[in-house]
Amino acid sequence: MKNLVLFIALLSFTFGFSQEKKKQVVEVACGQCQFKMKDKKGCDLAVRIDGKSYFVEGTKIDEHGDAHADDGFCNAIKKAEVIGEVKDGKFVVSYFKLLPNSTKK
Repeated sequence: MKNLVLFIALLSFTFGFSQEKKKQVVEVACGQCQFKMKDKKGCDLAVRIDGKSYFVEGTKIDEHGDAHADDGFCNAIKKAEVIGEVKDGKFVVSYFKLLPNSTKK
């Protein structure tokens, strides 16, 4: 019986760490200009997930075009496909793909 419990615990532990994180579609924009976040100065990339905004770590606002262009992150909210997780109040991204034609002003 102990061996069975140990086996199930080990299997659960192994399976939990081997699961791949899933892609999700989120809103993305300048945290200060579009999401009205006040934690930082300047313009920084942020995501909004389930109505809550998080600054992004792992990619920068300027890596995705001119943030101050008419359709840039400071002037529009876009959609992106991401993989990541919230850690210490920030969204740590490991995959980021901006979706075409997703701009909302």
